[in-house]
Amino acid sequence: MTLNLTPVLFEHLVDGLVEHGWYQWPHAVTDSLCQALLAEAEYHDTQGHLERAGVGRGAIHQINSSIRRDEIKWLDGHTAAQKAYLDQMAELQLQLNRSLFLGLFEYECHFALYKEGGFYKKHLDSFRGRASRMVTTVLYLNPDWQAEWGGELVIYKEDSDEKLAVITPQMGKLVIFMSEQIPHEVLPTHKPRASIAGWFRCNASVTGKIDPAK
Repeated sequence: MTLNLTPVLFEHLVDGLVEHGWYQWPHAVTDSLCQALLAEAEYHDTQGHLERAGVGRGAIHQINSSIRRDEIKWLDGHTAAQKAYLDQMAELQLQLNRSLFLGLFEYECHFALYKEGGFYKKHLDSFRGRASRMVTTVLYLNPDWQAEWGGELVIYKEDSDEKLAVITPQMGKLVIFMSEQIPHEVLPTHKPRASIAGWFRCNASVTGKIDPAK
């Protein structure tokens, strides 16, 4: 199972990243794979395996429900559905490196479940020159999402409050953007909302020591 990555579509994707810093790709991942991943996310929720998501990394990591209200579980590739998705992201990583010479080194991702009332205020996924996350991906797992349910992803212009896009979290849609460049937020959701948030990382190793994702 591979991404529907035709040459024309990939050209549009690359143009979107270069010219605007982001790209929206409907039907990037099949409904069958999304359904399998959604079932896993829901299972982990019922089993109490999800953990509250925080803000900041390392020593500055903290739980702050005024900024972010979602629960997460990292993917480890130990199920067929996870492996299929991670294989697709590896394919995308290879193509991005060939076309944009980004030096993407590895990929990390987690399930993100927003319960009713969940949100994530405007933020950047990485600060320029301070972290190794280069390209963000968000895959939506929600079938038949309705506009009145909220939970949209808002993409902002760099260093501005100008909204560039308001994106519905519809199943199979993949949003890709430059982690250091694109501010974004998740609007409050009125129904449970599931996604996989991921990051292609460069190798932020120092003194020859590899810096792993997690």
